[in-house]
Amino acid sequence: MLNGVEILPRDTHNATLINNVHPADYQNPEPAPRYNLVVIGAGTAGLVTAAGAAGLGAKVALVERHLLGGDCLNVGCVPSKCIIRSSRVSGDIHQAHDFGVHVSDGVAVDFPAVMERMRRLRARISHHDSVKRFWEMGVDVFLGEGRFSGPDTVEVNGKTLRFKKAVIATGARAIQPPIEGLSEAGCLTNETVFSLTERPDRMVVLGAGPLGCELAQAFQRLGCEVTMIEMAPQVLIREDTDAAKIVADALRRDGIDIRLNSTIKRVSLTGTKKTLHIESNGKSETITTDAILIGAGRAPNVEGLNLEAVGVEYGKGGILVDDMLRTTNSRIYAAGDICLNYKFTHTADAAARIVIQNALFWGRKKLSALTIPWCTYTDPEIAHVGMYERDAEEKGIPVDTFTRPFKEVDRALVDGEDEGLVKVHVRKGTDKIVGATIVARHAGEMISEITLAMVGGLGLKTIANVIHPYPTQAEAIKQVADMYNRTRLTPFVKNLFQAVLRWQR
Repeated sequence: MLNGVEILPRDTHNATLINNVHPADYQNPEPAPRYNLVVIGAGTAGLVTAAGAAGLGAKVALVERHLLGGDCLNVGCVPSKCIIRSSRVSGDIHQAHDFGVHVSDGVAVDFPAVMERMRRLRARISHHDSVKRFWEMGVDVFLGEGRFSGPDTVEVNGKTLRFKKAVIATGARAIQPPIEGLSEAGCLTNETVFSLTERPDRMVVLGAGPLGCELAQAFQRLGCEVTMIEMAPQVLIREDTDAAKIVADALRRDGIDIRLNSTIKRVSLTGTKKTLHIESNGKSETITTDAILIGAGRAPNVEGLNLEAVGVEYGKGGILVDDMLRTTNSRIYAAGDICLNYKFTHTADAAARIVIQNALFWGRKKLSALTIPWCTYTDPEIAHVGMYERDAEEKGIPVDTFTRPFKEVDRALVDGEDEGLVKVHVRKGTDKIVGATIVARHAGEMISEITLAMVGGLGLKTIANVIHPYPTQAEAIKQVADMYNRTRLTPFVKNLFQAVLRWQR
């Protein structure tokens, strides 16, 4: 344990991580007389706010009680994508025979090596979020519990930081559902699963949201026998039904046992084995497993901040903010998972940039003006931006929808990745894009073309004029645009063209 911080297992990689993001020998500085900005929380939102403000010449204090980098670096995006990458290698080898490649010795996953690689790369990346780096940027970094102690002060480890404006960026944490016997049996969350050094033979994942689906597939491909339990009638309940079905089919093909319309009544423990008593589609049954992973549910980190003393209101979903990310105290802003519905690293980054402008420079930037894409990193990935068809219907916006299955895209066929689609919604009678969903192995890379078009006010007519290299899977986006162009060829226009051609003969 270093300076009260411990990350298991205790190896050189985790020691490097701690030395970067919560060094044991670090001494908090003497506070400046007053700060332009005091930021509480050093996850993505806090780090981007602090770095951006300091870069513009503001005097900034950054307070963190645990690890700089927050969830993304330590227990989220970075470690999960590391093990997902290893699991994709395993998945590809299992499918090698489809490509005429025979692996005579089969697949042997070295789980400890997979997790060691993750820890090594996480430690390597951690210098980006290190105390040293932010100190060199001119940010006063304070390690310890931060709490509001007055109308313009934050206290941390007995020192008082006086601010003109403050930002709360303390994020959210995984929560354990109130299931009888679960506490006694024990469970994993995203905050503990990456400390595993031995692979569980069997794992039950509770929740088929993005985290549940990603890690269920990764652990299945790494050799676990995974069962996923979901209360809703489909996986990824927020996503387009057609897209979610493609992902669910892929998960089942990998061997995951998906139980939809299912609830857990209680959990019992016999030795080291955990038995879940569930009700699935009206039938009672039991599932015995070695590990339970909680794949859904987050709670905002508002405890201990003394928010009542400064008039900052909060609820079950987090701190209440207006469209400019001001709290109910106009001197205090919030950003990231502590206040946003869309709990993504890139959304926290975008929110931090809004806060910098609005808090320091009398800006009027609005959260509602953002066009926010997101991606679930299953294989295939599912990425989305803008409205779903159901959203447009609820808002009374008539739309036309154009869909291109990857079974009709040459590169997807030759890659053996033809189970996917590009689906684009445009305002009816126009080429204005209001939303899109992509299911593809690299959907997260592809969605940015559509996001750029939406942000730039460009429609499908413009995309149809963009030359895409052949053969690429991204060509499917152009093919959707070509589908729109063909709808413009009405009988009147076609007859007019034919008349011109006859005249030219």
